[in-house]
Amino acid sequence: MKAAPLVVTALFGRQDQAWFNALRREHYPPERNMVDAHLTLFHQLPPSAADELKHRLVQETRGIRAPRAKVAGLMSLDGGVAYRIESPELAAIREGLLHAFAGLLTAQDAGRWRPHVTIQNKVRPVLAKTVLAALSRDFAPREVEIAGLASWWYRGGAWEAHSRNMFA
Repeated sequence: MKAAPLVVTALFGRQDQAWFNALRREHYPPERNMVDAHLTLFHQLPPSAADELKHRLVQETRGIRAPRAKVAGLMSLDGGVAYRIESPELAAIREGLLHAFAGLLTAQDAGRWRPHVTIQNKVRPVLAKTVLAALSRDFAPREVEIAGLASWWYRGGAWEAHSRNMFA
């Protein structure tokens, strides 16, 4: 099988994953909704980093308490809507990985990280504004469980699991 870039995500606890997935099913265009809701740490690492990535994700999770995190607000993506995530502990983990893979990162991954979970994308801006307004009316910050870290082969649509590593 042809080598593919790797995506790195944080994994949510079961209840939080179900909540995000339900929102994504409700608001994401069905023909574009090919993966579950996710919090991306890196969008595209080269396939040559696969073994080192797996090793580092194990190091970051094995015997380590899960980072605290919360949904802190909503974000406009112009043609979509996302929930903004705050987690200084997860940001520190990402920062370590950023330094480890610095020479391999795309401009997007090397730039400023805006942790979020996209629940709508690739829609007309007017529709996104309507959804953002509706979700903002009832929004209240909430804690979410970061259960682990994962990496995925990106093959142009659905993702193929590469590594799944759970916090203690």
